[in-house]
Amino acid sequence: MNILVLNCGSSSAKYKLIEIKENKTLAEGGVEKIGLPDAFIKLKFDDGSKKNIDLDITDHKGAIKAILDVLTHPDYGCIKSFDEIDAVGHRVVHGGEKFSQSVLITPEVKAMIRECYGIAPLHNPVNMAGIEAIDAILPDVPQVAVFDTAFHQTMPAAAYRYALPEKYYNEDHVRRYGFHGTSHRFVSRRVCEMLGVDYKEQKIVCCHIGNGASISAIVGGKSIDTSMGLTPTEGLMMGTRVGDVDPGALLYIMDKYGITPKQMIGIVNKESGVLGVTGLSSDMREIVDAAEHGDAKAQLALDMYELRILKYIGAYVAEMNGVDIIAFTGGVGENQTGTRLNVCRQLEYLGVKINEAENERLWHGKEGVISTPDSRVKVVVVLTDEEYMIARDTEAIVEGRTL
Repeated sequence: MNILVLNCGSSSAKYKLIEIKENKTLAEGGVEKIGLPDAFIKLKFDDGSKKNIDLDITDHKGAIKAILDVLTHPDYGCIKSFDEIDAVGHRVVHGGEKFSQSVLITPEVKAMIRECYGIAPLHNPVNMAGIEAIDAILPDVPQVAVFDTAFHQTMPAAAYRYALPEKYYNEDHVRRYGFHGTSHRFVSRRVCEMLGVDYKEQKIVCCHIGNGASISAIVGGKSIDTSMGLTPTEGLMMGTRVGDVDPGALLYIMDKYGITPKQMIGIVNKESGVLGVTGLSSDMREIVDAAEHGDAKAQLALDMYELRILKYIGAYVAEMNGVDIIAFTGGVGENQTGTRLNVCRQLEYLGVKINEAENERLWHGKEGVISTPDSRVKVVVVLTDEEYMIARDTEAIVEGRTL
């Protein structure tokens, strides 16, 4: 079964075509700068090479059509016709309290996704644009929605409720939802496969650390707490997102400078985090390089970034009353060996012991155990694969199997 996985952003549409029975990637890439004069589609090939093709793309329907044209292109394609696409799986960021698992997309599901526009204005509308584009181009192909928030619907009320007046929860559904759920679900299962243990018996702290970052506490295969909240701005310090901040500080800034709520959304999502502290970049590779060359702001950002990770790990270990596995994933978690080491050195009180040579070895597409054999807690680097998880869910739902 060939499954097309789509991840639509505000100005982009990433794709991967997967032959799910053998977990074989047939093609991948993405359209960038949708609606801008310099829009292009980026192709990735099996040998690691890439190719960019300039295109005139005004909307997501045009982007999806460009992706399908590339997939069937005589020179770059991997299929002869659209008929070889059996199903499409979509990443949908917010499912609210309505979805606790992936679902076949129906008119009723679309309506419920639209109901979440108010709490996910930057994500759900463009996710829906991808769904509607497939409706128009491939109307007979089944589509499945895989929600970032679904995995975290197992959190207890004590973890997901905010200490706000109850009406804001009852009437407006203001609560912690969490994100990166597809990644946390994949990694928590993958790490148990790697270690040969039953995930239903493990206490796991899963650290999805990248430009966007979140940490989850997972007990018996279920999320019991996570660092992101109503929106992805809560929790860890990220590339451009502020993470945890006193709401009084935001109100003070808004009042002093006459900043509107819409402007503040831009500040906390796109101008803060590592970029805001350094004024240099949101890319942690550049921050590490600058810190190594004596940039004080870069070093401060790195210290802040790692401290937030450490604090959440510590909190979740306490919440779970122990921990068996700490998993690192995401762009930083998989590649930034210094951050992993600095965080784990502060966890010696838990019995964490790191094999520093192995930690240095595991980056750029490598996964494995970085703790020593006598470490009381297993620390593991796992390569996340959200696209595979989306494809697997899509296959199961189309075939009528239980997830």
